Amino acid sequence: MAGPELLLDSSIRVWVVLPIVFITFIVGVLRHYVTKLIQSEKKVELEQVSDSQVLMRSRILRENGKYLPKQSFAMRKQYFNNAETGFFKTVKRKVVPKNPMTDTSMITDMMKGNLTNVLPMILIGGWINWAFSGFVTTKVPFPLTLRFKPMLQRGIELVSLDASWVSSASWYFLNVFGLRSMYSLILGQDNAADQSRIMQEQMTGAAMAMPPDPNKAFKSEWEALEIVEHKWALEDVEEELVSRDLNFRGLFIQNREGKIV
Repeated sequence: MAGPELLLDSSIRVWVVLPIVFITFIVGVLRHYVTKLIQSEKKVELEQVSDSQVLMRSRILRENGKYLPKQSFAMRKQYFNNAETGFFKTVKRKVVPKNPMTDTSMITDMMKGNLTNVLPMILIGGWINWAFSGFVTTKVPFPLTLRFKPMLQRGIELVSLDASWVSSASWYFLNVFGLRSMYSLILGQDNAADQSRIMQEQMTGAAMAMPPDPNKAFKSEWEALEIVEHKWALEDVEEELVSRDLNFRGLFIQNREGKIV
């Protein structure tokens, strides 16, 4: 038998839910502008950009080469993998390994990232957990299992409470990752307030990033492209198109005089 439904005081919406949303949003906006002020321009060499584009083109050729005729695919493959004149065979880059202990820019960027991303989340999250401790803010509109209680009810130790209810501390973390649409609408797509986008870039890396050793990347891409066999996906597409029963009903309109327009 299910227990009675929990009834929340309407003042919680005014004094807990909305202040947490407002504080989270303001902190995100401030983090965006502080990041813009203290970030340093990263110098990207032309050679590095060119190598990343070549690797991208080769990967696209491997994935979508089936839509090219066999001769066109072979020409592009020879440009990359020819034993004598191929790009991956002839181009050799000089690799200069960077030492994190001597490269001050890497240490500075790491400290700036911790200052603008990690530190505000820890401080504001700890303050909200202290100031709004013990409050139940809202409830998700679908049932959840008990495995979600540690994630949605942080700071509330009630075994009998339904797992669908959200505590104040968990409401803050939901706002940190849930306000990305508002940040994109007000600050633009490439903003520094979107915490989920920052974490995703740190885990996956930027699309233009080059591996530390481009020679190893060229060798791996050469091996991957070498074993690709071309199979044209558009073979017999004309026969398939002609054999279909084309229905043109509704494409033409007949006027009052009986003429098709």
